[in-house]
Amino acid sequence: MNHPALVRGVAVAAFSLCLCVVVLGAYVRLSNAGLGCPDWPGCYGHLTPSAAAAAERSATAPLAGRPLDVGKAWREMLHRYAAGTLGCLILCLAAMGVIWRRERIVPPGFVLALLAIVVLQGALGMLTVTWQLTPLIVSLHLLFGFTTLSLLWWLLLTLGLGRAGPRRADPVAADVAAHTGGLRAARQLALIGLWVLGGQIALGGWTSSNYAAIACPDLPTCQGSWWPQADFRSAFVLWGGLGIDYEGGVLANPARVAIQLSHRFGALVASLALLAAALAALRVRGGRARRAASVAGALVLLALALQLVIGLSMVSMGYPLWLATAHNAGAALLLLATLALNRSLRAVPAPEP
Repeated sequence: MNHPALVRGVAVAAFSLCLCVVVLGAYVRLSNAGLGCPDWPGCYGHLTPSAAAAAERSATAPLAGRPLDVGKAWREMLHRYAAGTLGCLILCLAAMGVIWRRERIVPPGFVLALLAIVVLQGALGMLTVTWQLTPLIVSLHLLFGFTTLSLLWWLLLTLGLGRAGPRRADPVAADVAAHTGGLRAARQLALIGLWVLGGQIALGGWTSSNYAAIACPDLPTCQGSWWPQADFRSAFVLWGGLGIDYEGGVLANPARVAIQLSHRFGALVASLALLAAALAALRVRGGRARRAASVAGALVLLALALQLVIGLSMVSMGYPLWLATAHNAGAALLLLATLALNRSLRAVPAPEP
Protein backbone atom coordinates (compact mmCIF):
# COMPACT_ATOMS: atom_id res chain seq x y z
CA MET A 1 0.00 0.00 0.00
CA ASN A 2 1.30 3.45 -0.93
CA HIS A 3 0.75 5.27 2.34
CA PRO A 4 1.87 8.74 1.14
CA ALA A 5 -0.48 8.59 -1.85
CA LEU A 6 -3.36 7.57 0.41
CA VAL A 7 -2.69 10.43 2.82
CA ARG A 8 -2.51 12.86 -0.07
CA GLY A 9 -5.76 11.57 -1.54
CA VAL A 10 -7.63 11.93 1.75
CA ALA A 11 -6.13 15.41 2.21
CA VAL A 12 -7.29 16.49 -1.27
CA ALA A 13 -10.79 15.17 -0.55
CA ALA A 14 -10.90 16.90 2.84
CA PHE A 15 -9.70 20.21 1.41
CA SER A 16 -12.19 20.11 -1.46
CA LEU A 17 -15.06 19.29 0.87
CA CYS A 18 -13.95 21.96 3.35
CA LEU A 19 -14.06 24.60 0.62
CA CYS A 20 -17.61 23.48 -0.22
CA VAL A 21 -18.57 23.58 3.47
CA VAL A 22 -17.26 27.15 3.84
CA VAL A 23 -19.20 28.37 0.81
CA LEU A 24 -22.32 26.40 1.75
CA GLY A 25 -22.13 27.77 5.28
CA ALA A 26 -22.07 31.29 3.88
CA TYR A 27 -25.09 30.52 1.71
CA VAL A 28 -26.99 29.11 4.69
CA ARG A 29 -26.17 32.16 6.80
CA LEU A 30 -26.95 34.72 4.10
CA SER A 31 -30.23 33.04 3.12
CA ASN A 32 -31.40 33.21 6.76
CA ALA A 33 -31.46 29.43 7.04
CA GLY A 34 -29.19 29.22 10.08
CA LEU A 35 -32.16 28.37 12.28
CA GLY A 36 -33.86 26.22 9.64
CA CYS A 37 -33.43 23.42 12.17
CA PRO A 38 -33.58 25.00 15.65
CA ASP A 39 -32.22 21.90 17.40
CA TRP A 40 -28.92 20.02 17.00
CA PRO A 41 -27.70 17.65 15.60
CA GLY A 42 -31.04 16.60 14.12
CA CYS A 43 -33.84 18.64 12.64
CA TYR A 44 -36.94 18.96 14.81
CA GLY A 45 -35.89 15.73 16.44
CA HIS A 46 -35.40 13.86 13.15
CA LEU A 47 -32.47 12.98 10.91
CA THR A 48 -33.90 14.69 7.84
CA PRO A 49 -36.23 17.63 7.16
CA SER A 50 -38.50 15.27 5.21
CA ALA A 51 -39.03 13.15 8.33
CA ALA A 52 -39.64 16.34 10.32
CA ALA A 53 -42.23 17.49 7.77
CA ALA A 54 -43.98 14.12 7.90
CA ALA A 55 -44.08 14.32 11.69
CA GLU A 56 -45.50 17.83 11.51
CA ARG A 57 -48.25 16.65 9.19
CA SER A 58 -49.05 14.06 11.85
CA ALA A 59 -49.69 16.93 14.29
CA THR A 60 -46.27 16.81 15.94
CA ALA A 61 -45.57 20.37 17.11
CA PRO A 62 -42.33 21.97 15.85
CA LEU A 63 -39.59 22.54 18.35
CA ALA A 64 -38.92 25.95 19.87
CA GLY A 65 -42.22 27.26 18.57
CA ARG A 66 -40.59 27.94 15.20
CA PRO A 67 -42.58 26.74 12.16
CA LEU A 68 -40.80 24.33 9.85
CA ASP A 69 -39.57 25.77 6.56
CA VAL A 70 -38.52 22.68 4.61
CA GLY A 71 -36.33 24.62 2.16
CA LYS A 72 -34.34 26.33 4.91
CA ALA A 73 -34.19 23.12 6.89
CA TRP A 74 -32.67 21.22 3.96
CA ARG A 75 -30.05 23.93 3.43
CA GLU A 76 -29.05 23.76 7.07
CA MET A 77 -28.99 19.97 7.19
CA LEU A 78 -26.97 19.66 3.97
CA HIS A 79 -24.39 21.90 5.60
CA ARG A 80 -24.38 19.65 8.67
CA TYR A 81 -24.08 16.48 6.60
CA ALA A 82 -21.13 17.93 4.68
CA ALA A 83 -19.46 19.19 7.87
CA GLY A 84 -19.90 15.78 9.50
CA THR A 85 -18.33 14.05 6.51
CA LEU A 86 -15.43 16.51 6.65
CA GLY A 87 -14.93 15.66 10.30
CA CYS A 88 -14.68 11.97 9.43
CA LEU A 89 -12.08 12.66 6.74
CA ILE A 90 -9.97 14.72 9.14
CA LEU A 91 -10.29 11.97 11.75
CA CYS A 92 -8.87 9.58 9.13
CA LEU A 93 -6.00 11.98 8.45
CA ALA A 94 -5.21 12.19 12.15
CA ALA A 95 -5.29 8.42 12.51
CA MET A 96 -2.99 7.92 9.53
CA GLY A 97 -0.62 10.60 10.78
CA VAL A 98 -0.30 8.87 14.16
CA ILE A 99 -0.22 5.26 12.90
CA TRP A 100 2.32 5.99 10.15
CA ARG A 101 4.29 8.59 12.11
CA ARG A 102 7.58 6.74 11.56
CA GLU A 103 7.21 7.29 7.83
CA ARG A 104 7.11 11.05 8.44
CA ILE A 105 4.43 11.58 5.83
CA VAL A 106 2.76 14.31 7.86
CA PRO A 107 3.55 15.61 11.37
CA PRO A 108 1.21 13.91 13.87
CA GLY A 109 0.96 17.09 15.90
CA PHE A 110 -0.31 18.99 12.86
CA VAL A 111 -3.15 16.60 12.04
CA LEU A 112 -4.07 16.22 15.73
CA ALA A 113 -4.32 20.01 16.02
CA LEU A 114 -6.47 19.99 12.89
CA LEU A 115 -8.72 17.36 14.46
CA ALA A 116 -9.02 19.43 17.65
CA ILE A 117 -10.11 22.45 15.63
CA VAL A 118 -12.76 20.40 13.85
CA VAL A 119 -14.11 19.17 17.19
CA LEU A 120 -14.25 22.80 18.34
CA GLN A 121 -16.05 23.65 15.10
CA GLY A 122 -18.67 21.03 15.88
CA ALA A 123 -19.24 22.59 19.30
CA LEU A 124 -19.50 26.06 17.79
CA GLY A 125 -21.95 24.74 15.20
CA MET A 126 -24.14 23.39 17.98
CA LEU A 127 -23.97 26.69 19.92
CA THR A 128 -24.73 28.67 16.76
CA VAL A 129 -28.12 26.98 16.64
CA THR A 130 -28.92 26.52 20.33
CA TRP A 131 -27.85 30.07 21.18
CA GLN A 132 -29.94 31.43 18.30
CA LEU A 133 -27.23 32.90 16.08
CA THR A 134 -25.33 34.81 18.77
CA PRO A 135 -22.99 37.04 16.68
CA LEU A 136 -19.83 36.13 18.59
CA ILE A 137 -20.45 32.40 18.12
CA VAL A 138 -21.39 32.80 14.46
CA SER A 139 -18.24 34.83 13.83
CA LEU A 140 -16.02 32.32 15.64
CA HIS A 141 -17.65 29.50 13.69
CA LEU A 142 -16.78 31.28 10.45
CA LEU A 143 -13.21 32.04 11.56
CA PHE A 144 -12.47 28.47 12.60
CA GLY A 145 -13.98 27.28 9.32
CA PHE A 146 -11.46 29.42 7.46
CA THR A 147 -8.75 28.17 9.83
CA THR A 148 -9.61 24.56 8.98
CA LEU A 149 -9.52 25.38 5.28
CA SER A 150 -6.15 27.11 5.69
CA LEU A 151 -4.58 24.20 7.55
CA LEU A 152 -5.78 21.69 4.96
CA TRP A 153 -4.41 23.89 2.19
CA TRP A 154 -1.07 24.22 3.98
CA LEU A 155 -1.00 20.44 4.35
CA LEU A 156 -1.53 20.02 0.61
CA LEU A 157 1.17 22.55 -0.17
CA THR A 158 3.49 20.62 2.13
CA LEU A 159 2.69 17.22 0.68
CA GLY A 160 2.78 18.49 -2.88
CA LEU A 161 -0.24 18.29 -5.17
CA GLY A 162 1.55 16.27 -7.78
CA ARG A 163 3.51 13.81 -5.71
CA ALA A 164 3.41 11.84 -2.49
CA GLY A 165 5.74 11.69 0.45
CA PRO A 166 7.51 14.15 2.70
CA ARG A 167 8.10 17.59 1.24
CA ARG A 168 11.41 18.46 -0.27
CA ALA A 169 13.27 21.71 -0.02
CA ASP A 170 11.26 24.84 -0.81
CA PRO A 171 11.56 26.08 -4.40
CA VAL A 172 13.20 29.28 -3.23
CA ALA A 173 15.75 27.57 -1.00
CA ALA A 174 18.32 26.87 -3.69
CA ASP A 175 18.45 30.48 -4.89
CA VAL A 176 18.26 32.66 -1.80
CA ALA A 177 21.94 33.07 -1.08
CA ALA A 178 22.53 35.82 -3.63
CA HIS A 179 19.24 37.67 -3.17
CA THR A 180 18.38 37.56 0.52
CA GLY A 181 17.41 41.22 0.89
CA GLY A 182 14.50 41.21 -1.53
CA LEU A 183 13.35 37.82 -0.31
CA ARG A 184 13.32 38.89 3.34
CA ALA A 185 11.25 41.96 2.50
CA ALA A 186 8.82 39.89 0.43
CA ARG A 187 8.44 37.32 3.21
CA GLN A 188 7.75 40.04 5.79
CA LEU A 189 5.20 41.77 3.58
CA ALA A 190 3.51 38.45 2.77
CA LEU A 191 3.19 37.63 6.45
CA ILE A 192 1.80 41.08 7.22
CA GLY A 193 -0.66 40.67 4.36
CA LEU A 194 -1.80 37.34 5.77
CA TRP A 195 -2.44 38.78 9.22
CA VAL A 196 -4.26 41.83 7.84
CA LEU A 197 -6.40 39.60 5.63
CA GLY A 198 -7.26 37.46 8.66
CA GLY A 199 -8.44 40.58 10.48
CA GLN A 200 -10.51 41.61 7.48
CA ILE A 201 -12.14 38.19 7.31
CA ALA A 202 -13.00 38.53 11.00
CA LEU A 203 -14.55 41.93 10.27
CA GLY A 204 -16.51 40.39 7.43
CA GLY A 205 -17.82 37.69 9.76
CA TRP A 206 -18.88 40.31 12.30
CA THR A 207 -20.59 42.30 9.54
CA SER A 208 -22.48 39.24 8.35
CA SER A 209 -23.46 37.94 11.79
CA ASN A 210 -24.88 41.36 12.73
CA TYR A 211 -26.68 41.79 9.38
CA ALA A 212 -24.79 45.03 8.79
CA ALA A 213 -23.95 44.64 5.10
CA ILE A 214 -27.00 46.58 3.88
CA ALA A 215 -26.44 49.43 6.37
CA CYS A 216 -24.56 51.23 3.58
CA PRO A 217 -26.45 50.59 0.33
CA ASP A 218 -24.29 53.00 -1.68
CA LEU A 219 -20.61 53.40 -2.52
CA PRO A 220 -18.28 55.23 -1.91
CA THR A 221 -20.64 57.13 0.39
CA CYS A 222 -22.85 55.51 3.03
CA GLN A 223 -26.51 56.48 3.07
CA GLY A 224 -25.59 59.45 0.88
CA SER A 225 -23.04 60.79 3.36
CA TRP A 226 -19.26 60.55 3.62
CA TRP A 227 -19.59 60.15 7.38
CA PRO A 228 -23.09 59.10 8.46
CA GLN A 229 -24.19 58.72 12.05
CA ALA A 230 -22.24 55.75 13.40
CA ASP A 231 -22.18 54.17 16.87
CA PHE A 232 -18.80 52.47 17.23
CA ARG A 233 -19.29 51.97 20.97
CA SER A 234 -22.23 49.61 20.46
CA ALA A 235 -20.99 48.11 17.21
CA PHE A 236 -18.27 45.92 18.72
CA VAL A 237 -19.80 44.72 21.98
CA LEU A 238 -18.89 41.06 21.63
CA TRP A 239 -21.39 39.54 24.03
CA GLY A 240 -25.04 40.53 23.98
CA GLY A 241 -26.37 37.81 26.27
CA LEU A 242 -28.37 34.63 25.86
CA GLY A 243 -32.10 34.13 25.44
CA ILE A 244 -32.19 36.52 22.47
CA ASP A 245 -33.13 35.55 18.92
CA TYR A 246 -30.42 37.25 16.85
CA GLU A 247 -31.83 36.25 13.47
CA GLY A 248 -32.11 39.43 11.42
CA GLY A 249 -29.89 41.33 13.84
CA VAL A 250 -30.65 43.30 16.99
CA LEU A 251 -28.32 46.29 16.67
CA ALA A 252 -29.63 49.78 15.90
CA ASN A 253 -28.83 51.26 12.50
CA PRO A 254 -25.96 53.55 13.69
CA ALA A 255 -24.15 50.52 15.12
CA ARG A 256 -24.58 48.58 11.88
CA VAL A 257 -23.29 51.59 9.94
CA ALA A 258 -20.19 51.62 12.16
CA ILE A 259 -19.56 47.94 11.45
CA GLN A 260 -19.93 48.40 7.70
CA LEU A 261 -17.66 51.46 7.68
CA SER A 262 -15.03 49.48 9.59
CA HIS A 263 -15.33 46.65 7.08
CA ARG A 264 -14.83 49.03 4.18
CA PHE A 265 -11.79 50.65 5.81
CA GLY A 266 -10.43 47.19 6.53
CA ALA A 267 -10.89 46.26 2.88
CA LEU A 268 -8.77 49.25 1.87
CA VAL A 269 -5.99 48.38 4.33
CA ALA A 270 -6.02 44.69 3.36
CA SER A 271 -5.93 45.55 -0.35
CA LEU A 272 -2.90 47.80 0.09
CA ALA A 273 -1.10 45.22 2.24
CA LEU A 274 -1.71 42.39 -0.23
CA LEU A 275 -0.82 44.59 -3.18
CA ALA A 276 2.52 45.45 -1.54
CA ALA A 277 3.19 41.78 -0.75
CA ALA A 278 2.37 40.61 -4.27
CA LEU A 279 4.51 43.30 -5.92
CA ALA A 280 7.40 42.47 -3.61
CA ALA A 281 7.08 38.81 -4.59
CA LEU A 282 7.16 39.74 -8.26
CA ARG A 283 10.47 41.51 -7.64
CA VAL A 284 12.18 38.48 -6.10
CA ARG A 285 15.21 37.56 -8.19
CA GLY A 286 16.98 34.29 -8.80
CA GLY A 287 15.98 31.33 -10.98
CA ARG A 288 13.34 29.03 -9.53
CA ALA A 289 12.76 31.41 -6.63
CA ARG A 290 11.59 34.13 -8.96
CA ARG A 291 9.28 31.82 -10.88
CA ALA A 292 7.63 30.38 -7.76
CA ALA A 293 7.23 33.76 -6.08
CA SER A 294 6.01 35.42 -9.29
CA VAL A 295 3.29 32.83 -9.83
CA ALA A 296 2.13 33.14 -6.23
CA GLY A 297 2.19 36.94 -6.38
CA ALA A 298 0.20 36.95 -9.61
CA LEU A 299 -2.40 34.66 -8.03
CA VAL A 300 -2.77 37.05 -5.10
CA LEU A 301 -3.27 39.97 -7.47
CA LEU A 302 -5.84 38.02 -9.47
CA ALA A 303 -7.75 36.90 -6.37
CA LEU A 304 -7.64 40.42 -4.93
CA ALA A 305 -8.99 41.96 -8.14
CA LEU A 306 -11.77 39.37 -8.27
CA GLN A 307 -12.76 40.04 -4.67
CA LEU A 308 -12.84 43.80 -5.17
CA VAL A 309 -14.98 43.43 -8.29
CA ILE A 310 -17.40 41.16 -6.42
CA GLY A 311 -17.59 43.58 -3.49
CA LEU A 312 -18.26 46.61 -5.68
CA SER A 313 -20.81 44.71 -7.77
CA MET A 314 -22.56 43.45 -4.66
CA VAL A 315 -23.23 47.01 -3.46
CA SER A 316 -24.23 48.36 -6.87
CA MET A 317 -26.65 45.46 -7.46
CA GLY A 318 -28.31 45.68 -4.04
CA TYR A 319 -26.64 42.72 -2.28
CA PRO A 320 -28.13 39.77 -4.22
CA LEU A 321 -27.73 36.45 -2.44
CA TRP A 322 -25.58 34.83 -5.12
CA LEU A 323 -23.10 37.70 -5.11
CA ALA A 324 -22.97 37.84 -1.32
CA THR A 325 -22.17 34.11 -1.31
CA ALA A 326 -19.56 34.67 -4.02
CA HIS A 327 -18.01 37.37 -1.82
CA ASN A 328 -17.41 34.75 0.88
CA ALA A 329 -16.01 32.34 -1.69
CA GLY A 330 -13.75 35.11 -2.98
CA ALA A 331 -12.43 35.70 0.52
CA ALA A 332 -11.57 32.01 0.76
CA LEU A 333 -9.74 32.06 -2.57
CA LEU A 334 -7.82 35.19 -1.58
CA LEU A 335 -6.81 33.56 1.69
CA LEU A 336 -5.60 30.45 -0.16
CA ALA A 337 -3.60 32.56 -2.62
CA THR A 338 -2.01 34.51 0.25
CA LEU A 339 -1.08 31.30 2.02
CA ALA A 340 0.45 29.97 -1.19
CA LEU A 341 2.45 33.20 -1.46
CA ASN A 342 3.79 32.78 2.07
CA ARG A 343 4.56 29.12 1.36
CA SER A 344 6.44 29.92 -1.85
CA LEU A 345 8.61 32.46 -0.02
CA ARG A 346 9.61 30.14 2.80
CA ALA A 347 13.30 29.31 2.61
CA VAL A 348 16.21 27.96 4.58
CA PRO A 349 17.99 30.68 6.60
CA ALA A 350 20.24 32.61 4.26
CA PRO A 351 23.88 33.08 5.20
CA GLU A 352 24.73 36.35 6.89
CA PRO A 353 26.28 38.89 4.55
